[in-house]
Formats: sequence, structure tokens, C-alpha cells
Amino acid sequence: MLTEVTATRYVTPLREGGSLPGIVEADDLGTYVVKFTGAGQGRKTLVAEVVCGQLARRLGLRIPELVTVQLDPVIGLGEPDQEVQELLKASGGLNLGMDYLPGSIGFDPLAYEVGPAEAGRVVWFDALINNVDRSWRNPNMLVWHGDLWLIDHGATMIWHHNWPGAAASAAKPYDASDHALAPFRPDVAAAAAELAPLVTEELLTEVTAEVPDEWLVDEPGFDSTDEVRRAYVAALLSRAAGIHERITLNEPSKPRPSQAPGWLAARLPVTGAGTGTEGAGA
Repeated sequence: MLTEVTATRYVTPLREGGSLPGIVEADDLGTYVVKFTGAGQGRKTLVAEVVCGQLARRLGLRIPELVTVQLDPVIGLGEPDQEVQELLKASGGLNLGMDYLPGSIGFDPLAYEVGPAEAGRVVWFDALINNVDRSWRNPNMLVWHGDLWLIDHGATMIWHHNWPGAAASAAKPYDASDHALAPFRPDVAAAAAELAPLVTEELLTEVTAEVPDEWLVDEPGFDSTDEVRRAYVAALLSRAAGIHERITLNEPSKPRPSQAPGWLAARLPVTGAGTGTEGAGA
């Protein structure tokens, strides 16, 4: 199960995220990026973060450590921002924290090279979980101590928003043309050969067991939280077997501008050195 910590101080909101996550200090002296149950996206965002994050970790991908964060709404009484106050008041109880990586920078394809093997593993994993939110527009990856780290998996497994159509949705192909790592010639076939055999019923059962019961209760169409967990296992297990055959990698929808800060963009070449990006940094 995930380690549970207790929030001791709300530090600052992260307004880049649509759900208004925030940096929070906890009683273990750790600092976490916390996603709150009271946010507009609801608890399924947190379920997706746990299932996908813990699955990625078991497959050898780099994910910040996940914890559950016990929050007393009183922590928000001193917040000057009314929106933050309301969010914290609505999020009493168990929330989700991701280890804060100090000094990390957002991934930029012109500033950081990714090999075909690593790119293939990430693209295959994103196809498995149907991640529509790791494009060049919003990579949702960090570079920390020279390594690539994956973050933000709330917008995945779209089928869990409509369980009656889950089987059909999980069978759909995955268009990786706009994926942030598409320019790096991802070796999807090698990734599938390595990772697909690891995605077993036993592994998925272990991963889904880490989702707190209170985020799964009262799910329409299910009699118990264990039944909901089995539905996640079934969808991911069926998708893992052949998703590599349904990944498409075509030309991106438009040129990919650099996401580097101005001081770095000014030092990058005008042409994307094989990344398919032109004019970045201009």
C-alpha cells in the first residue's frame, strides 16, 4: 500500500495544472505535489494517477514516489486565495501526493536527447494506458539529475469514465503522432517485447490494490471496490497483449515549438536537429 503522510503546511498552488495541484509539506519532512479530491476532475483522476504511476514504476519507468496525504481542511484557513481555500475545504481526508523533485526542469526535445529504446518504452506505456496528455503541447515529463521522469497521469484510461463501453474503448488504437517523444524514433516493437510479458493479471492486481477504497466506493454498476479493481485489471490486461500493433506514428499535426525558457532557447539551433522542429528559439 502507499505510504500515508499528514499535511502540515500548504506552500503554494501550481497553476499550470487544470486541477490546481499544490506543493505541500508533510509530517515526514517531505515535500509533495498534491492533487486534491475536491478538485473539479474528481477522484478518478487520483485513481488513474495511482494505477498508472505504480504500474509504470513496476515496469522500470521513472515516476516520482506516490503517497497518500491526510489533509485537515483547517490548513487552508490562512490562505489568501479564495479559490485555494475552497479547494482545501472540499478536500478533507485522503488526497494524493507525488514526491517533489527540486531543481527538475520541464522536458524539451531540443535540450534533451532520448534514445529510441527509452522513447519506445514510454510510447508503448502511454499507448497501454491511453495517455492523451503527453504531446509536444504538454509533455508532462521532467528532467531531473539528467534522467527522464514521467508525471501527470490523471488524463488516462478514458474507459473508466464509461464502464459499459470499457471493452470497446480499451480496444481502440493509439495515435502517437503528436507524442512528445515521437521525433526520437521510438522502438515500440522492442518495448512491447520487453514490457508486455510483464503486464500480468498478478501484477495488475497488485497495482490496483494500492488504490484506497474510498476513491472506488459507490462506482455505478459495481457491487464492491474489488469488483471495480477487477475491471481495471481486465481492461489493461486485454490492451497490453496487442496494443503495439495498433500504435500509429505519422507526421505531427504542426511544427513543434520549443518549450525551453528564453535564456536556453536563444542558445539552441534554429532547426530541431532531427526532432522535426523548425524555428524553435527564434
